[in-house]
Amino acid sequence: MVWDNALLSAPLLRAIAPKSLAGYARFREATDKDGALPARLKALYISVAATMKGYEAMARRELSRGRALGLTFKEAASGAAILCSVRGEGAALRFLSVLEAEYPDRSDPSTPAPEIIVAENEARDNFLAYFNTMPPSLDKLLDLVPIAADAYYLMRQGTLGGTTIGQKYAEMLLVAVLAADYSPLASVHINGARKAGASETEICEAVLCSVPVSGLSGWVVGANAMDA
Repeated sequence: MVWDNALLSAPLLRAIAPKSLAGYARFREATDKDGALPARLKALYISVAATMKGYEAMARRELSRGRALGLTFKEAASGAAILCSVRGEGAALRFLSVLEAEYPDRSDPSTPAPEIIVAENEARDNFLAYFNTMPPSLDKLLDLVPIAADAYYLMRQGTLGGTTIGQKYAEMLLVAVLAADYSPLASVHINGARKAGASETEICEAVLCSVPVSGLSGWVVGANAMDA
């Protein structure tokens, strides 16, 4: 089933671009149905990527579609944690507003922030284990501003291991967002998804979730990253 979609229903495009719409409808079949990835998570991926691009109406529509498919509040909330790390405060706050509109009264403002301690060399060991070598950008943080290296480590941990969707699906959400933003860094999280047990078809479907947000270029960037 392809859900009601404003683009596919546009009379002008039906008249002037029937092949484009037919192609887009087929892409939406791949993103809107259960496949290698559950449809509810693909809806979340599209919603988060749309939020990153500033397409709030699309983000809300996709999150609502995901909820109808069984996406839980805790699964959906993973999008805010991931955007906080990969695209910063503004994108995370924008997604929180979308999340709260779709799942009202689920946040508890009285929840305290726990104290988290990072042991000596904990961040360095984590970077080496994940990347197999020390990326120059992280080596520079460790050398010049160690507290920022700890911050980077904690945000990565919160993104990849601290959400209810688990590392494999978190890595693929990052893939969808980065492909939608035409970022070559998608290759880092494609490799992370593979290490976490993702199949090539699962990764492919995650990349396809960039197409509704960023067009065919999202697929090209993601496919190139799969081969990088």
